[in-house]
Amino acid sequence: MVDILNKNSTQRTAIATAILKVSNAETIRLIEAKQIAKGDVFEFARAAGLLAIKKTSDVIPDCHPMPIEFASIKYELESMAIKIIVEVATIYKTGVEVEAMHGAAITALTMYDMLKPIDKGIEISTIRLEEKKGGKSSFKEAMKTNIKTAIIVCSDSVASGKKKDLAGKNISELLLQSGIETHLYKIIADEKKLIQEVLLDCVKDEYDLVLYTGGTGLSPRDVTPESVEELLDRTIPGIMEAARNYGQQRTPYAMLSRGIAGMIKSTLVITLPGSTKGATETMNALFPYIKHIFKVAEGARHDE
Repeated sequence: MVDILNKNSTQRTAIATAILKVSNAETIRLIEAKQIAKGDVFEFARAAGLLAIKKTSDVIPDCHPMPIEFASIKYELESMAIKIIVEVATIYKTGVEVEAMHGAAITALTMYDMLKPIDKGIEISTIRLEEKKGGKSSFKEAMKTNIKTAIIVCSDSVASGKKKDLAGKNISELLLQSGIETHLYKIIADEKKLIQEVLLDCVKDEYDLVLYTGGTGLSPRDVTPESVEELLDRTIPGIMEAARNYGQQRTPYAMLSRGIAGMIKSTLVITLPGSTKGATETMNALFPYIKHIFKVAEGARHDE
């Protein structure tokens, strides 16, 4: 099974269809009149389809078990064919397109089984995914693409050459996955004056996004959050709430991070942990979703 541990749970939906073709109009008439010997074809097939949706991971090896929050099976009569429409929704880390298609397939197969005694020419065809929503791909909407970005590594040991920076480099790679290039990469010591000077320079140079990594813990030299907070025009608490919630699901130590986020003029500033693991988890929690801020900012400027 594919590793989905680092994915976010989001609302995900999928719609799939299947076509069941009959060989004569009498079959359709008997279905509508509920005169099929094995019972109400539409309702029996719907029940089978719903069970199939929930049991998908039992028969498709790479499918993850997941909570099915909503499932719907509807029918459309099209002359000598029945179109089966299956919609499935969940809030989870992976999509439900296979569940929807499995439901459509089993619904059609159940109808075939019930109708085969009276119609030997039945055919199941065109099982297909019509639509899916949710996950990172749904958040890659049209928005500002050239986001001028700076990564500032705050670390005494890295600045002195005693250690190599891993967190900042990893952040840069993760940004590229969200379509964001790094325009400035800088390493500084854990000094309040340096932290603030670099940030003010970035604001002056009209950077859209400034990411600090390091100095968010509880050691005496960890001063990044308070240094940044003094300069913020307004904080955005929800950003770090989301990051800590994501981290807390993976390690109980995430609650110790003091990271903050906010705006200085039109520059978004986020402070990430200094550990590579902590920084990676924060990036996974926030991107590409955080890019919506720049879409909102662009809209506000157009309205002025």
